[in-house]
Amino acid sequence: MGTARVDGIAIDYSDTGTGRGLPIVCLTGWCSDRNRYANFVPQAARSRRVVTIDWRGHGGSGASPADFGTRELADDVLAVVDAADLDEFCLVSASHSGWVAIEACGRVPERIPRVLHFDWLVTEPSDRYLAVIEGLQSEATWESARDTLFDIWRGGIEDPDVEAAIAAMARHGAEMWMRSGREIEAAFREHGSPLAAWSRAESRPRILHLYGQPQDPAYFARQQSFAADNDWFSVHHLPARSHFTMIESPIEAVAVLDEFLR
Repeated sequence: MGTARVDGIAIDYSDTGTGRGLPIVCLTGWCSDRNRYANFVPQAARSRRVVTIDWRGHGGSGASPADFGTRELADDVLAVVDAADLDEFCLVSASHSGWVAIEACGRVPERIPRVLHFDWLVTEPSDRYLAVIEGLQSEATWESARDTLFDIWRGGIEDPDVEAAIAAMARHGAEMWMRSGREIEAAFREHGSPLAAWSRAESRPRILHLYGQPQDPAYFARQQSFAADNDWFSVHHLPARSHFTMIESPIEAVAVLDEFLR
């Protein structure tokens, strides 16, 4: 366990493992906490250091006295890696914390040679998806929009660890969910898609997208086609059915990660 401070805010993080492998720094999604990686960390920490962060206003970290977004969460990341004395590391993001990974890489590209994105919509969002994200931003509809996402994320499975992750997210109220919707929509409006954002980056690491949901073969095919034209990107689809691949398939996910980092 450790604590970094940013603008007077205490940012909690865990630091486990040793080994000679490239350290990894795990970022949670909005309204989530580092327990999301509880199944994944013991496997990953067998060969490397694993640092897992709670954002400001999330988990064990302190509340922010002011509004915040992607840039401030990148501040949290850089404060933690400095406190943990990590010169070089792989960022591991969950869902839309991928936007934070992009921001952090833009600031210190020399320190981040690899990025693993878990369970992200890396292509352009559909109108239906954007409508749900817009719904998160309204006092009248944020809760029903959140519940729609929960239903999608479960993927039709009954898994107590997935349910625990969703329960942790449900403890956040309107303010955080509305903030998440605002930041996610703004990123898509600005960049078009995560793949488009990475394509325009001045410098980029090698990137792997590891996901289970959705099962749609067309989504996988689009990413494979992009990877064929961009050797810095690769994709791996695991047979996880939920939105939480690191929870549902931790052993398989770590095996793919280890191969990616060799």
